[in-house]
Amino acid sequence: MESADIVIVGAGHGGAQAAIALRQQGFTGSIMMIGRDSEPPYERPPLSKEYLARDKPFERIYIRPPQFWEEREVTLRLGNVVTGVDPQTHTVRLMDGTEIGYGKLIWAAGGDPRRLSCAGADLNGIHAVRDRADVDRMMAELDDGAKRVVVIGGGYIGLEAAAVLTKLGCKVTLLEALPRVLARVAGEDLSQFYQQQHTARGVDLRTEAMVDKLEGENGWVRRVVLADGSSVECDMVVVGIGIVPAVGPLIAAGAAGANGVDVDEHCRTSLEDVYAIGDCAAHANAFADGAVIRLESVQNANDMATTAARDIMGEPVPYNALPWFWSNQHDLKLQTAGLSLGHDTTVLRGDPADGKFSVIYLKDGRVIALDCVNSTKDYVQGRKLVEARISPDPDVLANPEIPLKELV
Repeated sequence: MESADIVIVGAGHGGAQAAIALRQQGFTGSIMMIGRDSEPPYERPPLSKEYLARDKPFERIYIRPPQFWEEREVTLRLGNVVTGVDPQTHTVRLMDGTEIGYGKLIWAAGGDPRRLSCAGADLNGIHAVRDRADVDRMMAELDDGAKRVVVIGGGYIGLEAAAVLTKLGCKVTLLEALPRVLARVAGEDLSQFYQQQHTARGVDLRTEAMVDKLEGENGWVRRVVLADGSSVECDMVVVGIGIVPAVGPLIAAGAAGANGVDVDEHCRTSLEDVYAIGDCAAHANAFADGAVIRLESVQNANDMATTAARDIMGEPVPYNALPWFWSNQHDLKLQTAGLSLGHDTTVLRGDPADGKFSVIYLKDGRVIALDCVNSTKDYVQGRKLVEARISPDPDVLANPEIPLKELV
């Protein structure tokens, strides 16, 4: 039976960083990374942006050049899915029945795109944006003449896809079930700004739009029917309604977890010698007042990977990283620091009409997060306000002439 001192399940940002961090910290044992993708580790955010727009070839989004993994003696088992974990025998089982032994297991499997459950959801021409194969299928259909696209979901993925598809000359309709886009992650100022920006660029953006069913012709989607009886004709549908944490084998093996798999401050699960990191890891986050949450971000995946590697190397440092995110849409660069979850006040800094502004979120007078649009200086300086848990005068915060660094 094959085995490795450390087996990493998942070849995305978290899995790749775990292997890198282990080698950087001097781990000399064997490392095996198992990935369901057929490609060596690559960046995921560009899939809905530069790669879909064809501004960046795939070779430029590898996390490291393919030969890097061989040079670092990291064995890649690509195109494989782990279907079972046996914590007693310290083995994982692959889809083809192969069993692989491990000393320590790092679960970095991320999540699967949440699928539509309505009638017609199995038609051809319905896409998620999760891996290269997803986007390659989309690009092939665009090359074949698909021009009318419905995007379902007004989160980051949906908005980014809408922006790129509009740039590519498609007629885009974006459907969001809630009253505003980005409703789960941002305040009303930011939502309204992005709705206006997308509409101004030709996106038919509809909120409170509930999808009832999808209809097709010859097996291909051709129409999205809404709950109010209206419909949108289309050649393609892009679905961006979140992910389902890919933790089935861990939960079946007895790991604790409801929304993902639970981990402690060192990314250890309730199973001996099993860690979990990234999108699928539910953890108590200091920047959410200790609430147990999952964070779907590159930052979280990378920082958790380093935390797990340190614990394995016997130099434990608790996970306490400031969450940050970014999103590129049209010519707008959004940078977010902190978590606005539970905020009770917002401060608008700058004028959205200028295309450069920040929304600052406070809770009990303390800065807990910032959304900065085309305002990198605010983002860089504002991070320190969140980390230091500063409670500044809101009128001073709102004045873009006063640098945020003066408030630290």
